[in-house]
Amino acid sequence: MHPSPPATGAAAPSATPEIAHPKSPRDLFVSFTFLALQGFGGVLAIVQRDMVEKKKWLTPEQFLEDWAVAQVMPGPNVINLALMIGDRYFGLRGAVAAVAGMLTVPLFVILALAVLYAHYAGNPQVAAALRGMGAVSGGLIAATGIKLVPQLRKHPLGFATCLAFMALVFLAIAVFKVPLGWVLLVVGGVACVWTWTRIPA
Repeated sequence: MHPSPPATGAAAPSATPEIAHPKSPRDLFVSFTFLALQGFGGVLAIVQRDMVEKKKWLTPEQFLEDWAVAQVMPGPNVINLALMIGDRYFGLRGAVAAVAGMLTVPLFVILALAVLYAHYAGNPQVAAALRGMGAVSGGLIAATGIKLVPQLRKHPLGFATCLAFMALVFLAIAVFKVPLGWVLLVVGGVACVWTWTRIPA
């Protein structure tokens, strides 16, 4: 007996990942508060894991695009990202709730830690522990960057060109000590214009 052919009218499964949504501005406030409290040494790795992999409020492509915009805007990039995500779902109320979540509770934690640090700053063990946390923070940022690289395969410029831009930025900042503002203006400007010309109208 031969298997029956598949129905011709069946809809093809969608390749677009399902996106969830925050339930309310309060949900944004609570979520970004917990994000900020976890972000010792940098919150980038935590934001990517929570927003994309856990809550699924953003696709990997959306996160990469929003993070790029947050990087070039004035101010702390993670605050800019929180503002954009909040505004996307609830407008001004969402933007205020997300930014307040990033700042309110962590502000009191930072003040308490600052008092403790001022008291124990001269302790060699404390200084050594902070240097160790710096190495961990570098690992977190590097791991997040590596996880975002595969998303560049879908970029209009092509994967090889994106890798070339990454290498150019690394050399400019790490080797030749070019100020970040000039790197964003020149390399970022060229990348933006080139990408714009490659996107079909």
